Amino acid sequence: MASGKSTASLMRAVQISEFGGPAVLKLQSDIPVPKPSKSQVLIRVHACGVNPVETYIRSGTYARKPPLPWTPGNDVAGVVEQVGQDVAKFKKGDRVFTSGTITGGYAEYTVASDDSVYPLPDNLSYKEGSAIGTPYFTAYRALLHKARARAAETVLVHGASGGVGIAACQIARAYGLKVLGTAGTQEGLSLAQENGAHKTFNHRETGYIDKIKNYTGGHGVNVIVEMLSNVNLSKDLQLLSNGGRVIIVGCRGSIEINPRDTMAKESSIIGIALGTATKEDRLETAAAFFAGMEAGWLRPVVGPEYPLEKVTQAHEDIMKGSGTAGKMILTM
Repeated sequence: MASGKSTASLMRAVQISEFGGPAVLKLQSDIPVPKPSKSQVLIRVHACGVNPVETYIRSGTYARKPPLPWTPGNDVAGVVEQVGQDVAKFKKGDRVFTSGTITGGYAEYTVASDDSVYPLPDNLSYKEGSAIGTPYFTAYRALLHKARARAAETVLVHGASGGVGIAACQIARAYGLKVLGTAGTQEGLSLAQENGAHKTFNHRETGYIDKIKNYTGGHGVNVIVEMLSNVNLSKDLQLLSNGGRVIIVGCRGSIEINPRDTMAKESSIIGIALGTATKEDRLETAAAFFAGMEAGWLRPVVGPEYPLEKVTQAHEDIMKGSGTAGKMILTM
């Protein structure tokens, strides 16, 4: 038996019944509230982060296609409504955030496995909590698990004003790296500097690559966290120092590169996928984040907010991806 009865039996949730453009996102008002099994938690959702990967899955172009109907959303923050009988670390009424859900977060209630649920400190709002999951776990995996970035190295965060970019700036600064960031608007450049970037560059300006090279004294950067590799990867290879690593976080198409550009500097191009993280990886990452929350450097920046009814607009806007500032979220 699960403990703590849920009062509602039906909820509003966004579902897609076919893959396609943003218009396939349909808000339904008569979806049964899911029930948690033994090691699961039912959460009353206050806010849910919107991530680019959800637009790829929705469109049917992603490597993984979920069974339909499907409700997107992995990063929720809210209140525990009910727990399965094997769940000991949470109880009804606890404030929590998630790094994954089972039934989808674009909904008033969601079920998540208890190992994807974390306590939300009182000094963070639900909106801020919904901006932690995918962006921060992705940024940490990129910097620490895959790039193996070390203090005193230089990192370039390409797209530093979005959810993952801000997380990467905060983490890299806290871990002792020299942090460079790019953005496409003055607001984005300021946001990156406020969140840990030592120096920022406008990637819409002609010659910004040369400016970055000059800033590093011609040495280049050790690590690049790349949000739009189909546009930037070839240029990234020119910017790396000896032994430099480009970590591919985002991609919206193909690009032609010259493999010779990787040879002289023995450069690495490394892709990441959160789904490959082990339980130990997630425990390490969460522990680092709680330390960051206590120390005060982990501060999610909430960007555009949309009510659940405006989910189609949210997906249209995140796909445009122009001048992103902070994490896009849905509110219930």
